[in-house]
Amino acid sequence: MRPIEFGWYVPTSGDTVSYAEPETTIPPSMEMFDRVTQAAEKAGFTYLLLPVNTMCWEAWIVGAMMAARTKVLAPLIAARPGYIAPAQMAKMVATFDQLTGGRIRINLIAGQSEAQVESDGIRLGKDERYALMDEEVTIMKALWAAKRPLDFEGRFHTLKQAVTMPKVTKTPPFYLGGGSRQAWEVSAKHADVHLFWGDHPDAIARDMAEIKDMAKVWGRELQFGMRLQIVCRDTEDEAWAAADALVRGVTEQQTRAVHAVYATSVANQRMQALSRTPGERLLPNLWTGITRVRPGAGVAVVGNPQQCADVLQQFIDIGCDSFCLSGYLHDEEAERFGRLVRPLLKAANPGRIA
Repeated sequence: MRPIEFGWYVPTSGDTVSYAEPETTIPPSMEMFDRVTQAAEKAGFTYLLLPVNTMCWEAWIVGAMMAARTKVLAPLIAARPGYIAPAQMAKMVATFDQLTGGRIRINLIAGQSEAQVESDGIRLGKDERYALMDEEVTIMKALWAAKRPLDFEGRFHTLKQAVTMPKVTKTPPFYLGGGSRQAWEVSAKHADVHLFWGDHPDAIARDMAEIKDMAKVWGRELQFGMRLQIVCRDTEDEAWAAADALVRGVTEQQTRAVHAVYATSVANQRMQALSRTPGERLLPNLWTGITRVRPGAGVAVVGNPQQCADVLQQFIDIGCDSFCLSGYLHDEEAERFGRLVRPLLKAANPGRIA
């Protein structure tokens, strides 16, 4: 039985309690990032997801700042194909690893939005980006392991007598979240943790079984996890009131705009399909409402502490042992999770939660 880990999210584009009321937005700042990361560390989280999209602050710089201001948290930072040359990325990761005592994790992201990728100057299509991701991760791992200068001839990169200094203290774990066949293939070959967005536990179990079979081709095993929102309050009524407040007043135009920008992402297509579930509930306490206003992980666990723990336990029972969570406001929700939900999960899974 593997240990169960929990990660938290730093909202580097701003925080809110209502997507329909701009005046409730808390803009990104060092002060806000500090509040969130300090709350996450006190709550027992072990890693921090740093998002990447046009509206977010730069993830590597924020991650480095947060690592310097915490003691345990390991930033989970994106390596996006085509953005940074793999030899340079290998050096960045190794430097981060050495300076933080191994507190770095790598998030493999091909890009949810074609428009945003193109706006950043990346001209490769989705299939090519996954092929490039495969090659760049292969290069990074080879550079970290190499005992002598490395020659590499690939489809996208050619390296001659390449070295990277410093070396990593250990190869950092790679995470990948994606619903496409290309994402699964890269996960099977390279990832240590494949993260799913919220879905029915039985659907997640079927996908896990398929990815496990794909990983066997490479002689590998990998872990699985869930990327979820959480809205926990002392009572269920309070939790649903807070969840409703997040999206109350959101217009159809806002929802269409979000869906249009991310329409080519297989994982986002699945989120849109789930959002049409009657009553927006996949389970009594698993809600799709945030998919109306947020791309990516828009499924939320909503309820009192025991109900939240019970939903997460369903995913633990099918084999998920990594949970990357977020909630509003992010410092307050992290504190509630650590105080109210984590102890229940620890009691239900003896020896698996530090």
